[in-house]
Amino acid sequence: MKRIIRIAKTLLLTYYAYMLEYRAELFLWALSGALPFILMGVWMQASESGQFGLKAIDFARYFLAAFIVRQTNVVWVIWEFEKEVVQGKLSNRLLQPLDPVWHHFASHVSERFARLPFVFGLVLLFFALYPQSFWVPSLGRFLLFSLVVVLAFCLRFLIQYTFALFAFWIERASAIEQFWFLIYLFLSGIIAPLEVFPPAVRAVVLWTPFPYLMIGLPVDVGRGLLVMLGWGVVFFVWNRWLWRQGLKQYSGMGA
Repeated sequence: MKRIIRIAKTLLLTYYAYMLEYRAELFLWALSGALPFILMGVWMQASESGQFGLKAIDFARYFLAAFIVRQTNVVWVIWEFEKEVVQGKLSNRLLQPLDPVWHHFASHVSERFARLPFVFGLVLLFFALYPQSFWVPSLGRFLLFSLVVVLAFCLRFLIQYTFALFAFWIERASAIEQFWFLIYLFLSGIIAPLEVFPPAVRAVVLWTPFPYLMIGLPVDVGRGLLVMLGWGVVFFVWNRWLWRQGLKQYSGMGA
C-alpha cells in the first residue's frame, strides 16, 4: 500500500508541475468549455414562452452546473495514446513496471487541480453577471454532486481510453472519439436539458451512458449510479480484452 501511495504521489506531483508550465493554455482550455454559457442565453430567452417547464433562473443554474461538470470530465487520452502507438513511444512505457494508463490518468487528475483556479474565477464572474442565480447547496448535495462528478470523469476516461486502444489497429483512432462526441454533445445535456426532450426519447436516452457523463434533468441518483456502474463494467471488460489483443498486434511503429 505504501508503495502504491508513493507511486501515485510521484505521478500526480510530476504531472501537476508539468501542467503549471502551461497556465495560459489551461486558461484557454477552460474558456473553450464555455459552450454551456452560450446556450444558456438561448434557452433563457426561449423560456419566456413558458413552453419548457423551466424558468430562466433554472436554465441559468443548469448550464452553470453543466459548465462545471464539463470542466471536470474533459478527456484527451485518445490523442496521447494514439501518438504513443503511432510513433513507437509506447515501447518505453511497456518496459516500466506500471500500466501506461496510470500515466495518462495521473496527468488528467493533475490537470483538474491546475485548471481549478481558472474555473473558480469564471464561476465568480458568472455570479457577478447573474447574481439572482446564486445559491448555496447543502453539504449532503455537494458531497453527492462531487461523488457523481468523479464517477462521471472515471467513466468518460474509461470509454475514451477503450476507443484509444483501437490505435493498435488503425492510425486514426481519434476519429472514433470525434464521432462519439457528436452523439455525446446532443444526448448528454450540453445542448439542452433532458427535461425538454420528448418523453419517449428521454426514456431511451436515460439507458445510455451519455446523460451520466454530463448532467441531466430530471435526476434519479439511484438509477444513474446503477447505469454508470453497468456501462463501466461493459467498457472495462472490453478495454482489458482490447489491451491484451492490442499488445499482440503492436510492433513499435516509429521506434
